[in-house]
Amino acid sequence: MSYFSPLAAVAAPARFALRAPRRPVALAISTLLACAGELALAQNTAGTAADEAQLPTVQVQASTDQPDTPNGVLPLDIPSSTASRLGLSLRETPAAVTVVDRATIEARGASNTQEMLQSVPGITAHDAPGSIGVSYRGFSGSSLNQLFNGINVQYGIAARPVDSWIYEQMEAIGGASSFLYGAGGVGGTINYITKLAQRQDLTEAQLRLGSYATKEASFGINRRIAGDGKGAGSHYLRLDLNHKDGNSWTQGTHSKATQLAASLLSDFGGGVSHTLAYEYQHERVDRPYWGTPLRNPVGGALQIDEGTRFKNYNSQDGMYAQKVQWLRSLTDWRVNEQLQFKNTFYAYNALRDYRNVEVYKFTSDNSQVVRSSALLQRHQQRLVGNRIDGQYQGLLAGLRSDWSFGLDVSLNKQTRFPNSLSGTVSTVDPYDFDPGYFYDTPGMTPGFRPDRENKVTTMALYAENRTSLTPRLHLVSALRHERIDLELTNRRDITATSPASFSRSYQPTTGRLALVWDVAPGANLYAQYATAADPPSGVLTTASFADVRNNSALTTGRQLELGSKLDFWQGKGSATVALYQLQRKNFSTQDPSNTSQTLLVGQQTSRGLELAMGLQPTRQWSLQGNVALVDAQYDEYMQNGVSLAGKTPTNTPRVVANLWTSYTVNAQWQLNAGLRHVGKVYADNANTQTWGAYTLLDLGLRYQLSRNATLTARVRNVTDKVYALNVGTQAYLGAPRTAELALRLRF
Repeated sequence: MSYFSPLAAVAAPARFALRAPRRPVALAISTLLACAGELALAQNTAGTAADEAQLPTVQVQASTDQPDTPNGVLPLDIPSSTASRLGLSLRETPAAVTVVDRATIEARGASNTQEMLQSVPGITAHDAPGSIGVSYRGFSGSSLNQLFNGINVQYGIAARPVDSWIYEQMEAIGGASSFLYGAGGVGGTINYITKLAQRQDLTEAQLRLGSYATKEASFGINRRIAGDGKGAGSHYLRLDLNHKDGNSWTQGTHSKATQLAASLLSDFGGGVSHTLAYEYQHERVDRPYWGTPLRNPVGGALQIDEGTRFKNYNSQDGMYAQKVQWLRSLTDWRVNEQLQFKNTFYAYNALRDYRNVEVYKFTSDNSQVVRSSALLQRHQQRLVGNRIDGQYQGLLAGLRSDWSFGLDVSLNKQTRFPNSLSGTVSTVDPYDFDPGYFYDTPGMTPGFRPDRENKVTTMALYAENRTSLTPRLHLVSALRHERIDLELTNRRDITATSPASFSRSYQPTTGRLALVWDVAPGANLYAQYATAADPPSGVLTTASFADVRNNSALTTGRQLELGSKLDFWQGKGSATVALYQLQRKNFSTQDPSNTSQTLLVGQQTSRGLELAMGLQPTRQWSLQGNVALVDAQYDEYMQNGVSLAGKTPTNTPRVVANLWTSYTVNAQWQLNAGLRHVGKVYADNANTQTWGAYTLLDLGLRYQLSRNATLTARVRNVTDKVYALNVGTQAYLGAPRTAELALRLRF
C-alpha cells in the first residue's frame, strides 16, 4: 500500500471492493456505521486546537414548496468539476460544457444514464449489450472518455446504462480533453457523478410503474449521525437504493437491476474532511435484444420487416449480467484560503457474463432468418488507483493566477474468457420460431477458459492555470504527461501470433491553451487549442496481441474551438455557441499493399457547430433547446483495399436537435414536452447504406399532490415511430410508444 499516498490510508480495506459480498447492502451499511463510530470516538478525544480552525458550517435546506423544475435559463455560473479542476464556472471555461443536474434529470424524466446523455448537444447513444455506442463530435468508442466520478475505467462497456437515481448529475466536455483525464478523450469526455453525503437532512423516495410490467422503487436518505453539525466531530450518512424489474418491448426479454450508493462524510476540523463512498450495481438481462435483421437487398435506404419489429432471435436462455463495485476514499484538506488538497483513493471490481446468439440475417428472398454467432464470454476487471490534487490561488508577476496540479497512479487488469462459434446456429421462420437453447448449439460447451490478461499501469502528472492578463482577459492553460505500460499475458496455447507475453509503453503529452475575453457583463468570447491521444485500434484493456505489436503509438488529436457564452433579454435568456475543427491522426488503417496488415496513417476530420439556448419568457413558461451540426469524414482510411477518403463514419448524424418546454398552469399542474430530431446516418463505412432521419415526441403531465408529493405521467415516442439507435449488419431499434406513472416523495 506504500505505493500510494499516505492520505489513502483511511481506505485501507481496499480488498473489500475486490470481493463480491453476498449481502452488499447490509455490508455497506455496517461498514459505514462502524467507521462512523470509530471517527466519533476519535473525535471525542481530540484537542480543542483543531476545533478553532474548524470547517465553516454550511446549512442547506431542500425546498419542498415547488416541483424540481429547472429554470429555463442555462446555468452558466455554476462550477463544473469535470471541465476543470480550477473551480471555474461554465461561463469561465473555454470549452463547450454541458451539466445535466438533478433537477433537469427529474424534469425530463431521464430514467438512466443514456437518457441523461440526450441533453448534451450532438450526442447519440445506444445500449446494445456488447457495444455501448456513444457518438460525440463525429467520434465514438475509445475516442471518448466515459468517467465515473472523474475516474477512467478504460473500458467502454463499463458505461452500460445505470438507473439515474444514484447520480447527482452528468457533465460532458466536447472535443479534445485528454489533458484532464488521460488517453481516450479525442471526441469528448463524459462524467457520471454519484450522490454523496451532504451536510443536511433529507429523505426521498419514488415509485414508478411503466409499460411492459416495469416496476421500480427508489429510496434515499441523508442524515447527521454524530456531532452538532457545526464543524469538527460531525458525521453525515447517505444511502441511495434503487431496484427495477420488468419486461421489455422485445419478445422474451426480462431485466432486473439493483443499485446502491452509500457514503459517510466526516468533518475533522482544521480544514480536513473525509468521505468514504461505496457503490454496488447488479444487472441481469434474460434473453437480451441484439438487433433486428435488415430486409434484402441490403443497400440504399435500409428497411426492416414490420412483422419482425418486436421479435427477438436470441436463444431462449440468452443472458447478460454484471456486478460492479466501487470503493472511494476522498480526503479534503483546506490549508488556507489560497491552498487546498484533495486525495482520492479508488478501487473498482467488475464481473460481466454473456451467453447469446447475436447475429441475424434474412435469406436472399427474405423468407427466413439465419441465426449465427453464438458467444459465451466473461470479462473480469479490477482497477485500483490514487490521485492527489492541489489547488492554489495566487499571483504571477503581479497578475491573479490560479493553479491546479496533481498526480494520478492506477493499475487496471482485465481478463477475458471468450468462447465463440461464428457459424450458423439455425435458420427459422421470421414470425413463428423456436429460439432453442444456447448449449444446444453444436460445438458449444459450458465453462470459462481464460484467453489473455491485459494489465495497464498508468502514471500521470498534470497541471492547469488561469491567469488574468487584464480584468477582462484570461489565459487558461493545461498540460498532462502520462506513462502508460501495457502488458499482455497469454492464458492459452502459445503460437507465433500469440506469444506467452508482450508489452509496450506509451508516453503521450497533451494540453490546452485558451483565451477568454469578457466582452460585456454576462457575455464572453473564447478561443482554445487542445490536443488529445487515444488507442489507435481500440481500448488498451481489451487490446489483442496484434493490436499491441502493430500499433507502436497512440493516435493524436488536435482541436481548434471558438465560442461564446452570454446572457440576454434582461436575464430571461442565455446561450452558448461553439464552432470547432477536430482532427484525429495516426489511427489504424489497412495496408493497401498487404490487406492482412495495418498502418498507423489513418486520419479523420470533424467540423461542427453547437448551439444551446435557454429561455424563461414568463414565470410559468420555460424552454431549453440545442442543435448540433457536424461534418465528419475520413481523410485517409483503407478498407478491403479501397480508399474511403471523404466518407462519413458510421452512425454519425449530421444534425441532432433537442427542444424541451414546460408550462406551469397553476400551483398544482405542470405540462411538459420534449422533441428530439436525429439526422440520417450511414450503416457502412463506404456510405452505401443509410437509415433515415427520425423525430421523437415525449409528453408529460405533473401534479403536485401536496407539499411533499408529486405525481408524474409520461408518454414517450408518442407517435410510435420506428427508428434505429444504431445500424450495421442489423438494426438496433429504439423503444416504441411507452407510458409510465411515477410518484415522488421528498421530506
